[in-house]
Amino acid sequence: MSDTETATLGGGCFWCTEAAFKQLDGVRAVTSGYAGGHVENPSYEAVCREETGHAEVVRVEFDPEAITYADLLGVFFTVHDPTTLNREGPDVGSQYRSIVCYETEQQRETVERFVVELADEGAYDDEIVTEIEPLETFYEAEEYHQDYYEKNPDDRYCTFNAEPKIRKVREKFADLARKQEA
Repeated sequence: MSDTETATLGGGCFWCTEAAFKQLDGVRAVTSGYAGGHVENPSYEAVCREETGHAEVVRVEFDPEAITYADLLGVFFTVHDPTTLNREGPDVGSQYRSIVCYETEQQRETVERFVVELADEGAYDDEIVTEIEPLETFYEAEEYHQDYYEKNPDDRYCTFNAEPKIRKVREKFADLARKQEA
């Protein structure tokens, strides 16, 4: 098995983002957490009160021989709206901002080029507001946030917000999606 890489992405509630990325073949693990803030070891409550500067993010561990960083960006920019400042769907606040925390110079170059290409092709009616910044520290979210959709598939929030993202991944990225068991 090849070495894995990680991508740290924030596109709204991490429950929904985590569930979407878990649909992809080549993704080894997805961990919900916090990044982009100024407080060490932030709590969910403090992040929600916007006291820490952190965004809800997911850290995607992937096999680059099975799925590329650019593929992950394609999914990321499809499953959330990168043109809304500090919100995603019903969730409002800086913790829900669109953010890519790059971990290498190659990732920085790839995401910057990706955003320029999206803008050049007019992929969105409004300007992309996704923050692109180096990952300083990733803080893993509390255990009850991990695998939230899998543990709570009947949760109304998941039904209305995570399931459409999962469907979008399975439909638009069928070639990248894990094969579903019969």
